Amino acid sequence: MKIYTRTGDQGETCLYDGSRTTKDDVRLDLIGDLDELSANLALVHSLHSDIQIQDCLLQIIHDLFILNAHLAGAKNFADLELSLQIIELEQSIDAMTIDLVPLMNFIYPIGSQAIAVTHISRTICRKAERKLVRASRDFTFACSAQAYLNRLSDWLFTLARFIAHKSAIVELALIV
Repeated sequence: MKIYTRTGDQGETCLYDGSRTTKDDVRLDLIGDLDELSANLALVHSLHSDIQIQDCLLQIIHDLFILNAHLAGAKNFADLELSLQIIELEQSIDAMTIDLVPLMNFIYPIGSQAIAVTHISRTICRKAERKLVRASRDFTFACSAQAYLNRLSDWLFTLARFIAHKSAIVELALIV
C-alpha cells in the first residue's frame, strides 16, 4: 500500500467514516492537535526512566488515539466513554501531589528538558480542549471527552511539578 493517495491534494481529506471534509475543518484541526499532543507525550515518555510514569504516558497516548478515532467518526468508538480514564488521572494526580509543596503562585515552565516538554504537552492539550469546545457547537462527541482533556492538562501540570520535585529542581514562581 502506498503512503500517498493524492486524494488530499486539493485541500480535502477523508474521515474514518468515509465522509470528506476540508483540511481546515475544526474536527480535523482538533484531531491534528491531539496527534501533536501524542507525539509530544512520546517525547516525554522517552525522557523518563520511571516505569510507572512511562506506563501512564503510554496509556494516555492510547486513549488519545481512541479519542481521535471517535472524532473521525469510527463506528467502533461512537459510544466512547472516558470516565474510568478520568478517575485514573485524578488518582494519579492525587498520588503525585502528596509530596509536592502546595502551589501558592504561578510557576514558570522551566527547570529541565523533561519539565519543559511536559508543559508544552499541557499547552497543546489546552489548545485541543478549546477546539473541542468550538467543534462541539456543530458536532456531537463523547460527553466525557472535554472532561478528559481538562483532567489530562491538570495531570500534565502535576507531572511537571512532580518531575521537578523528584529531580530536586526548585520551581521558579511569579509572586503575585
